[in-house]
Amino acid sequence: MIDKSQSAPASHATRPKVVIERTYRAKVTDLWELWTTKEGFESWWGPDGFRVEVHVLEARPGGALHYDMIADSPQMIAAMKQMGRPTSHETRAKFTEIRPHDRLAITSVIDFVPGMNPYESTIAAEFFPSGETVRMVVTLDPMHNEEFTKMLTEGFTSQLSKLDKRYSGENR
Repeated sequence: MIDKSQSAPASHATRPKVVIERTYRAKVTDLWELWTTKEGFESWWGPDGFRVEVHVLEARPGGALHYDMIADSPQMIAAMKQMGRPTSHETRAKFTEIRPHDRLAITSVIDFVPGMNPYESTIAAEFFPSGETVRMVVTLDPMHNEEFTKMLTEGFTSQLSKLDKRYSGENR
């Protein structure tokens, strides 16, 4: 039997990371809670057309983050079905770094790509308060190829639009 599965190529670790920045008129504690509490995480995580249901969120180094990513708009449900993909996917991750109100990192297991062996990918968020605003810098590991890295970037930008709307008129 021939194993047709692929491992994430070593080159994915050498490609440039994706950096996305936003500045919000908000308190750093409010933005921090969006990343580190069940209610906060569920309020914005997932691109448009998706939502998450958090099962475990332990915001501490080594703490678990388990959630389901669920297509919840008729368009996304139809698109997922058309691609032959499930409309819900369990995600397992862990907090790999926590510096309260300063920096956090979440490492997820990427195990949903057909024909690809699971691998890890990290998202780091840094917070830079200045007066009445906070600059949030998010750094994403590249995925196993450019197509998936582009989808990751578009998806994360889409989910940030939920925060943009929350802080409507205050995002710079």
